[in-house]
Amino acid sequence: MTAAKLHHIALGIEYLGKNFNGSQYQPQQRTVQSVLESALSNIADEKVAVSFAGRTDSGVHATSQVISFRTDAERQSSAWILGTNSLLPEDVRVHSVQQVDRQFDPRRSARWRRYIYVLGMSPIVPAIEKDLAHWVPFELDAERMDESAQCLIGEQDFTSFRAANCQSLTPFRCVHRISVRRFSELVVLDIIANAFLFRMVRNIASALLGVSRGEVNSLSALLSAKNRSLAPPTAPPMGLYLAQVAYSESRELSLLHTPRLLGPTASLPSFDATDFPDVRPTGVN
Repeated sequence: MTAAKLHHIALGIEYLGKNFNGSQYQPQQRTVQSVLESALSNIADEKVAVSFAGRTDSGVHATSQVISFRTDAERQSSAWILGTNSLLPEDVRVHSVQQVDRQFDPRRSARWRRYIYVLGMSPIVPAIEKDLAHWVPFELDAERMDESAQCLIGEQDFTSFRAANCQSLTPFRCVHRISVRRFSELVVLDIIANAFLFRMVRNIASALLGVSRGEVNSLSALLSAKNRSLAPPTAPPMGLYLAQVAYSESRELSLLHTPRLLGPTASLPSFDATDFPDVRPTGVN
C-alpha cells in the first residue's frame, strides 16, 4: 500500500479582529486559529493544525495574514478557498492558496512584514466605521508625524516601544520604511520591518499622536531613552492591520491588501519581497 502524500498548503487570509480574542488559540475563547482549524479540518476530513505568519491581538485586523498547514488530503484550490469560506464565520475569509515546499514556515520564511495603522479625524465617531480605525476628535499634522517618524528607520533598540510583557529575547528590530500620509479624514501610518515587537506598532502610533499634539517633543529622544515608561499609553487595537507579509518564493502570498476603509484613491506604494534586505531578526520566539 502506497503511503498518502503529505501536502503543504499556505493560505492568504483576512479577518475583522473585533470579535476575536486574538489570532492564536486560547482555550474556551473565540480565536482566528480555532475557527480556521475547525473549517479546514472539515474540508480535509482530518484534524488540521495551522501556523501563522504573525500573531495579532484582540481587536487587531488583518487584510493579508498568511497561514500554513500540512494535510494528507488532496483538494482543488477552489475547495481550500470557496469550500473553507462556506464554513467560516463572516468575519474571516480565505483569499488565496498556494502549495508550498515542506521547508516553508509562514513566520520564519517571511523576509519582512507590513502593518498599517489607520487614524480617523472626526468630532463624532462614525457608527459604521468605528471599529475600523482609531478615531480622534482633533486635526492631525501628518507631515509633522511623518518627519518625526524617519528616525525609526534602521536596526535599532525599540525598548521604548515594546510592551512590558513582550517575550522577545532582544529589543532590536530593523525598520525598512515608515511613512505617515493623510487621505481626506484619515491619517495612515505605514511601516515595514523585518519583524515587530509585541505592540510595537500601536506604541509608535500613540507616540506619533503625541508628536502631532505637541505632547511628545522628540521621537528620537524617546527612542534613545530605551524606557517604555517615558512613552504614551498604547494606542487601541482597532486601527491596526497586518497588510502584507513578504516571501521570496511566493509573489501571490506577498501581495499588499489595503484596508477597504481607505477607498480607491488612497494609493499606498507596492513593494516586492526583494526590495528590502533580508535582515533576519534574532530573539524571535
